[in-house]
Parts: sequence; structure tokens; C-alpha cells
Amino acid sequence: MSRIYWDTMLFIYWTEEHPQYADRVAELHSRMMTRGDTLCTSVFTAGEVLCGLYRTGAAEQARQIKEFFNPPNVEMLPFNLETADRYAQIRGKNKVSPADAVHLATAAESQTTLFLTNDDRLKRLVIAGIDFIAGLDVDLF
Repeated sequence: MSRIYWDTMLFIYWTEEHPQYADRVAELHSRMMTRGDTLCTSVFTAGEVLCGLYRTGAAEQARQIKEFFNPPNVEMLPFNLETADRYAQIRGKNKVSPADAVHLATAAESQTTLFLTNDDRLKRLVIAGIDFIAGLDVDLF
């Protein structure tokens, strides 16, 4: 049983049925649930996903996503003072965007096992508090 953090794009691929990535994300989710893994993400992720839905007027889909972002489906990780400090450390040591630093800091502060992303730049990082950072092509399941 692992704690697996999803970067925002995985949720977006899944909800928007991305032709290249949606099936892979659904497969990863299915395998995680079969193994008893915990799907984690930041409250910031919810905002990023909902922003696109509200922008396109998909209010019903936004309501459904908000419901999905509740336990037991997803463990929503907070951004608190300790996370802010870790964010500053990550931004200070790595060339990552503020949004990526929020995700990495949140995952690290919560001691997640695996950080899943589709961002090749992030896969090369080593961040204390995160055991592994991997892409959608990961074969750990």
C-alpha cells in the first residue's frame, strides 16, 4: 500500500478524456485501487482542475469533480506553513515553476511514496520526502 501523489495534469487528462493519456491514467487509477494505494493530491490541484471546467462552462462536471476530490476517493493534502517552507526550499534549489513547487512541496511534506507526473523536467528531480518521481510510463504497478 503506497501513498501516490498525482500532479494536476493526470486529473485533467482523465476528466477531459485526453486521446493520448486518458486511458493510461484510468489504468493507473484502477491498479492503484486494486492494490489499496491512497491517491493523494494538493488542494491546489482541485483549484487548477476546476479552473478549466469553469472557464468552459462545465459547471455540472465541476460539481462531479468536487465530489470526487472528497474521501475516500482522494486524500486532499493541505498547504500549510511547513509546506510553504518546503516550497521555498524547493524553489530555491531547483528551477521549477511556482505551481510545480507547490505540488512537490505538498507531496514531500506528506511523505508520499510516488509522485506521478507527465512533466519530464520533474522526473529528473530528487526531492526529500518523496521516494520516487515518475512519469505515466512507469511500470511500478
